[in-house]
Amino acid sequence: MKTNANKCLSMRMITLISFIIFLVTTVFIISYITFSNWSYSIEKQIKDLAEEINQDTNYQITDFINIPQEINEYHQKYIQNGILNIDNDDIRDKFFVSALQQAPDYVYSLSYGTPNGEYYGARYNKSNEIEIIKNNQSTNGQTWIYQVKDNMTAGLIIKNVGKFDPRIQDWYIEAIERNDHNFSSVYQHYELDDLTISASLPVYVDGKLHGVLGTHIKLSYINDYLEDIVNDECFVVIIEKDTQDLVANSLNINNFITKDNGSYVRTKLNMIENDLFAKAYTYYQKNQINQFKFKHHQYYYFTFNNYDDMGLNWIVICGVPARLFTFNITKALYISLLSTILFVILSIIVYYIYSRKLFQPFYTLIESIEKIASGDFKERLIYNRNDEFGKICNSFNNMAGTISLLIDDLERKVNERMQSLSISNQELKENKERLQLILDSTVEAIYGVDNDGKCTFINISGLNILGYSSQDELLGKQMHYIIHHSTKDGRPMELNDCKIYQSLRSGKGVKVDNEVFWRMDGTCFDVEYNSYPQFKDGKIVGAVVTFVDVTDKKKSEEKIRYLSYYDSLTGLYNRNAFKEKLEELDCEENLPLTIIFGDVNGLKLTNDIFGHTAGDNLLKKTAEILKKVLREKDIISRYAGDEFVIALPNTTESEAEMIVQKIRGEFALEDTIAMMASISLGYETKTMMSENIIQTIDGAEAWMYKDKMDKRKTTNIETINKILTLLHKRSPQEKVHSLNVSLLCYDLAIAMGKSETEIRKCKDAGYFHDIGKIVVDPELLNYRGQLSDEQHKILEQHTVVGYRILNLFDETLDLAEGVLYHHEKWNGQGYPKGLKGEEIPELARLIKVVENYDFLVNRKNYLVEDALAVLIEEAGINYDPYIVDVFVKMIKEKNRYKNFE
Repeated sequence: MKTNANKCLSMRMITLISFIIFLVTTVFIISYITFSNWSYSIEKQIKDLAEEINQDTNYQITDFINIPQEINEYHQKYIQNGILNIDNDDIRDKFFVSALQQAPDYVYSLSYGTPNGEYYGARYNKSNEIEIIKNNQSTNGQTWIYQVKDNMTAGLIIKNVGKFDPRIQDWYIEAIERNDHNFSSVYQHYELDDLTISASLPVYVDGKLHGVLGTHIKLSYINDYLEDIVNDECFVVIIEKDTQDLVANSLNINNFITKDNGSYVRTKLNMIENDLFAKAYTYYQKNQINQFKFKHHQYYYFTFNNYDDMGLNWIVICGVPARLFTFNITKALYISLLSTILFVILSIIVYYIYSRKLFQPFYTLIESIEKIASGDFKERLIYNRNDEFGKICNSFNNMAGTISLLIDDLERKVNERMQSLSISNQELKENKERLQLILDSTVEAIYGVDNDGKCTFINISGLNILGYSSQDELLGKQMHYIIHHSTKDGRPMELNDCKIYQSLRSGKGVKVDNEVFWRMDGTCFDVEYNSYPQFKDGKIVGAVVTFVDVTDKKKSEEKIRYLSYYDSLTGLYNRNAFKEKLEELDCEENLPLTIIFGDVNGLKLTNDIFGHTAGDNLLKKTAEILKKVLREKDIISRYAGDEFVIALPNTTESEAEMIVQKIRGEFALEDTIAMMASISLGYETKTMMSENIIQTIDGAEAWMYKDKMDKRKTTNIETINKILTLLHKRSPQEKVHSLNVSLLCYDLAIAMGKSETEIRKCKDAGYFHDIGKIVVDPELLNYRGQLSDEQHKILEQHTVVGYRILNLFDETLDLAEGVLYHHEKWNGQGYPKGLKGEEIPELARLIKVVENYDFLVNRKNYLVEDALAVLIEEAGINYDPYIVDVFVKMIKEKNRYKNFE
């Protein structure tokens, strides 16, 4: 019995050793396969990651570049279609401020340069506040920066940047040379601590260059993006190909260095401390390979992509270290191997204990079976019993042989099948996840349907637009009855009328942009969708539908359509709409057809003095008068800035004259912002179809200009007197001051031996010298306390305003320069330009002496002797010594020791 037990024990030991060998072999084979697949998979993942980061960066650069192009294209259309009138200060300022507010954060400035050297636009300052830019004849070629008022028009002048000519800027020149979109070279902004580029586009109107649009953008946006998309281990660097200067990077390295003197130096690739990038770039240039594995202390995977478009020639460099993936996975592999070894040891212990307990009752049977097992399979089990136990042994021997064969074959087949099925399932799962990830990454909404129109998938964009939170709410449901069941006005849409369903049945793709989809909450939105039937083995198996919400796009189109026909300020037809309407009126049944051409007098002056709001009110009041006087069948249009054109069907010349007189009468009753409201009018009548209607318009315009010229001198004088009347009404002491200075200038000119013409000029200049104070608030105008710096700056504007007013009229043109500089000082410390000595016009020097004398005597209550003493003391500092000398002698000779009243 002991021998049998020993044999049983030996059998268990052999079985145990076989089990150990099987386990170890299995672990080795699995580990080898896992390591091989892991190594290949890791290298592929690293390459894919580097390529993905590089592609994402290129996509971001493309978006970054496309947006300023789109901005310029939209603005080009606005100008070419006459929607944006560059010459209208109010419309232009509102447009640029609104466009800059809606632009992305990295757009810091929008501008427009003209062939005449004019320059307009809007920009962000260092405090991220929007300012308006203006440079034209009214600023003497200087670039003035203005605050933005609540109505998005120019407010107070902030500063004068100085001379600036857009025509010599690279972005202006290159855009014209290319005659297309263009990007400037990278440059550092003169105020912002950032690298920038300028996107430009020429604008042609009627085949003639109208100007160049500029969208100026900051490159720090790309730098921030790169730092966000990569971790500390990976890196992305963008350089200019020709110079190797850095454009952006994720390494937290400055792309440029600012020196103490304000100049800057661009950082080059070889200036980076780690020479990895320079060596990798040299390898790339030498071998011209866009993706490669490079060793520098450790292995890196590099990808190089060249971005070359519209003047930009950049290289995007992406690097991923191999250890980023291998470290954690190797650690996990070691842990897994150790766990497997422990599991094998534990399995052996458990097996040994369990087998000892299980086989103990069968030692006798095992001894007999071991004899059979020790020979070949032709041997039979040896036993000496014919009872039930013997039969069991015999049956077990036969059964065991048969089962052993079957199980061995079955396990082999099952293992092969399970291994194949596992690989297929894993690949299927990965492909499905990758496909869903791609679908969810798209901005465009996408869903699929089977042949019955039931939903098979939908991406995140589709769920968001339709207002659903999960695919489960739509999967397996008929999409037509959920999102496409009705038209916009609520009329039901039958399934057979659905173009998606028709596409599914015909096998032809469709594109639709005039229907609506319905959201989960029961609201609808304008949609543009494409339906693409899907085929398998030549048969339609479903369809894929892509769609976008175009509600905002439709509204924009409607707004543009309205603006293309109506003037946004007055609500009248614009020039283009008038021409279309005139073509309809130009027929036999409307003869005689009369055209009235009108031009509002004083619009520019109203804008300059009282602001564009007042000018807008004048234009709106004009439109109200015209609509009040004219008939319903008459066509009224705002033809240009201050021009209105009216078409009167079935109207004779005598009837037109009555209408013109009625319009003038209505204007005579109006007094808009203290300005004498008036309009110049001319008309021409077409009586035969052989006459050209364009010539009729030209004739009406010619008569209008004759009317304007006939009344110009009277209108100019009335306008100037009206301004002074309003000024003196606001501040009576200004009237006294004007009269005093006028009379003293008259006497001083005689004392200086001037001609009669010059004497008259000096007298008028003295009377008009403070006309610019019309823009000063009455409260400040009559203020007698100590003025603050801000109040001084506001008051100082009156010289420039006075110059602009007097410069508009022939009668006062020769007085404008004297009024502009009458606050300059002999030592160069005055304003507005700081002129010195005889650089100051003589007329301005004369006014300064006289008006300061009057100020001391009549405002400060100085005695005449004391006032003259002040002039003598400050001669050669504030005043022309010669003029002071003549003036003092004149006062003493005329014994003018009493103050003027």
